[in-house]
Amino acid sequence: MKKIFLPVLLCTLAGITASAQSEGLTGSPYSMYGLGSLQQAGTGISNALGRGGIALPGDTGINNLNPASYASIYGKSFLFDVGFQSEYNHFENRLSNENKWSFNFSNIAMAFHVSDRSVLGITLTPYSNVGYTMLGVTTNIEGSDQQFESTITGSGGLNSIKLNYGYRLSDRLRLGASASYLFGSIEENEFFSIGSSYFEMSKTSYYNGARLGAGFQYDLSPKFTLGGTVLFPVKLSGSADRSVLKTINGQSISVEDESGDAIPGFKLPAEMGMGILLKPFKGLSVNADYRKNLWSDTHQNDNLGSFKDQDIISFGAEYVRNTRSMEYTDHIRFRAGFTTDNGYLSINGKKIGGYAVTAGLGLPISSNTGSMLNLSYSYGQKGQVSTLLIRENYHFFTLNISLEDLWFVRRKYE
Repeated sequence: MKKIFLPVLLCTLAGITASAQSEGLTGSPYSMYGLGSLQQAGTGISNALGRGGIALPGDTGINNLNPASYASIYGKSFLFDVGFQSEYNHFENRLSNENKWSFNFSNIAMAFHVSDRSVLGITLTPYSNVGYTMLGVTTNIEGSDQQFESTITGSGGLNSIKLNYGYRLSDRLRLGASASYLFGSIEENEFFSIGSSYFEMSKTSYYNGARLGAGFQYDLSPKFTLGGTVLFPVKLSGSADRSVLKTINGQSISVEDESGDAIPGFKLPAEMGMGILLKPFKGLSVNADYRKNLWSDTHQNDNLGSFKDQDIISFGAEYVRNTRSMEYTDHIRFRAGFTTDNGYLSINGKKIGGYAVTAGLGLPISSNTGSMLNLSYSYGQKGQVSTLLIRENYHFFTLNISLEDLWFVRRKYE
């Protein structure tokens, strides 16, 4: 079975990569800014723990937040994690409100040992999602007092393929490095009419680039772990295709059709994070993270705002009654968390921040391995009701199937 598992996995990766960003996979109006709404969901258990876990080890599943965690994966384990997410959004401004559902895959990941002390992993995740519609956008006709209304839609986003490597330097210290490749496209379409003529303008922007990162985890004691991560800044390369169609009396005329034009690249900032993991008593673990993203250092602006430094704080807790018990209910893992984010985009001097409350369960699906069904729910809010801003309330659901197989272990049968 293992001989066919990797080819099937590679085909799955290729298929998801090709289709992951083929349409709008978020409902947030804030996805029109920058590269879109940045991905919220992670792998395994972190979704329910306030979306944090820099100091979490990898012994209970793949932790994509810190490459150093891979070094704590059990020596004969092959881990596989596939996740899905669904989001229900409620938008509100001073004039109206709207609801929208969206669905997307959240990750596909695997990890395996390459030596007694080192583990290699690969993950495919959406990096950003774009999916918005603006109706009745009013624009002045240049050189006159006339106006026209247009409909603007956006879709697409970027994906990230990340290679993680973790090395156990000692029984207490684990180091890690990561290399990710970001790629994808964002499409914007605008439709409007002037008199008897109809215009449709389309622009597809393509971005790609590589990014490096590093991390560590250190066990100060069996009950206290410290972790840290860094992602280095990078400028993504950009190009664009543009087209303008004019329709008169049912006949379409190409006004503009260009492809491969160079556009300014998009800068991603340096990102730094610190986290702790506490185990005050048997069965309970508590994690806390602080991350800072230095967007101000990119010195770039969006059409309606500017990028500012971002601070993210998260807390989480997990409780399992007794992992040695014969009762199934004693193995269920209960999780809860909270995260707050002051945002990285400032519009009219107001940053678009938000918060989320999370909860979830880890349901074992095997008595012989650590395979688990991880469920999480989040309720969150971002933005505010004011000029040019929208308050967004959302319900966010994730489902992760985390599988563990023990390789090179001789089975014994009686």
